[in-house]
Amino acid sequence: MRVTLLGTGDTTGTPTAGCDCDTCAEARRRGVERTRFSVHVENERTGESLLVDFSPDFRHQFLTREVPLPDVGIVTHIHFDHLDGLGNAYRLFDDLPIYAADETDPVTDESVAETVGRKYDYLDQVGVHPQSPFEPFEICGLRATLVPVEHPPLVCYGLAIEDPETGAKLSLSGDTNYAVPEQSRAVLRDPDLLLADGIVPASLCAKHPLGGDHHDADGVPRTFGSKHMTREGAVDLAGELNALETRIVHTAHFYPAEEAFEEPLAVDGETYEL
Repeated sequence: MRVTLLGTGDTTGTPTAGCDCDTCAEARRRGVERTRFSVHVENERTGESLLVDFSPDFRHQFLTREVPLPDVGIVTHIHFDHLDGLGNAYRLFDDLPIYAADETDPVTDESVAETVGRKYDYLDQVGVHPQSPFEPFEICGLRATLVPVEHPPLVCYGLAIEDPETGAKLSLSGDTNYAVPEQSRAVLRDPDLLLADGIVPASLCAKHPLGGDHHDADGVPRTFGSKHMTREGAVDLAGELNALETRIVHTAHFYPAEEAFEEPLAVDGETYEL
């Protein structure tokens, strides 16, 4: 299983358009990007690949990374930075199955699958396949399982992807705060690679109107506001899940420049063989 991190940034990416902060300037100096979130997973044994989330930067990502267009896609939630790239299916695909959760969101009165189907009903290429959380499904010779996480106010899902022949496992926290339910943690546990949402360092919680939440024993917040984990929360979650390797994704340009490119923060283009 070959994993390529196509997009490792938050909703504005790094560098952020029109921003001259030290972190964006340093990203330009280094020649690195964190575009909006998307992960490519290739089963080299079968020659098939899947895409987790459809970044608005889809075109740029596939022009700059040497990965094939996906055979199928998975959508974790309906925020634009994870979904709106699906419009790129126009003229690129003859058929593109999309897998998404079937639970009704009380905020939207639709499931993620229903929202995808409604929003992209004009694309004949896109076929939506609703999936129940915690129930594994087979795609590209791999086994995938969606699990609920906490990203208020909308429903959002993490994901485990396993190769049934080799035992390799990739886990994605999804966009979430630290309060990932224990049943979901059980599915995500023991990955070879964990991609964990860590939008900012905990030190920046003082600047959020809601502050921080889910503090550790030393009082360090593991949630920034209510929607995302801090870097420290991502690291703690990785430890609890017994991740062999962890990359922090969905990071914002608000990281201080001297911290923004330190381990284990990911940048676009990283590849992993599991």
